[in-house]
Amino acid sequence: MRGILITCNMNERKCVGEAYSLLGEYGDLLYGPEQFSDREERLSGSEREEEEEDDDVEAALKKEVDQIRASTEHKLRRFQSVESGANNVVFIRTRGIEPENLVHHILKDMHTTKKKKTRVILRMLPISGTCKAFIEDMKKYTETFFEPWFKAPNKGTFQIVYKARNNSHMSREEVIKELAGIVGSLNPENKVDLNNPQYTIVVEIIKNVCCLSVVRDYVLFRKYNLQEVVKSNKEDAQQKPSSVTEEKNLTVVKPEEEEEEENSKEVKQENKNDGELETKPKGNDMLTA
Repeated sequence: MRGILITCNMNERKCVGEAYSLLGEYGDLLYGPEQFSDREERLSGSEREEEEEDDDVEAALKKEVDQIRASTEHKLRRFQSVESGANNVVFIRTRGIEPENLVHHILKDMHTTKKKKTRVILRMLPISGTCKAFIEDMKKYTETFFEPWFKAPNKGTFQIVYKARNNSHMSREEVIKELAGIVGSLNPENKVDLNNPQYTIVVEIIKNVCCLSVVRDYVLFRKYNLQEVVKSNKEDAQQKPSSVTEEKNLTVVKPEEEEEEENSKEVKQENKNDGELETKPKGNDMLTA
């Protein structure tokens, strides 16, 4: 599954609304307006009657089932919220787009304009792939997943950021060690850089699902934090965001709970001022591997 993992502070329903608005705005800008098509809408009533007369009952039933399936597929949205399995975490499934490019474009624009566009969204992380949250499954999956960035002749400096929610059987140290080893095996010239890496490997584990991505400008964009990236900083003037066409490469990690707690306090205060406290949305979809 591909999509965008979003953290917020308690107000998940408002977070979903903000995410749809923000992603819709930039999605239309990068990929054009969302298109819908429905075969039944193109058929007039008389045409449907003629089709039904030509077929027997069994064939007509099969045709109707096929039309319902096709209609459902066509109506799947570009962005769709699904149950993440963790509190204060929203997962937006994407279709037909590259989540890493879209999120990078959003952060690059906000970093440049310093215009705040969200209130409850904290971090927005693209997810390029998922697998089961067991070390053997992760090793098997990442051997091919990392190739576009780290397999020779591609190379680069990297770090790994790790976060686990509602999961107690995974070891942070073991995961980082194994994934860093895989990156090194793809090209010995890949080097770890914890200060300003070219790439950052994001590992987000929720229950028994491991969400993975490789992102650029992780330090420059304040760990992909939408509240922090709009704040002015003298160091920003000396750094320029990387372009989407850059070659891909990266690796290892450090905890980010302190920054999320600080941002949560800021957003919580805003919610108190608004007098808003909304309940967690219910959804039928589940984030599964």
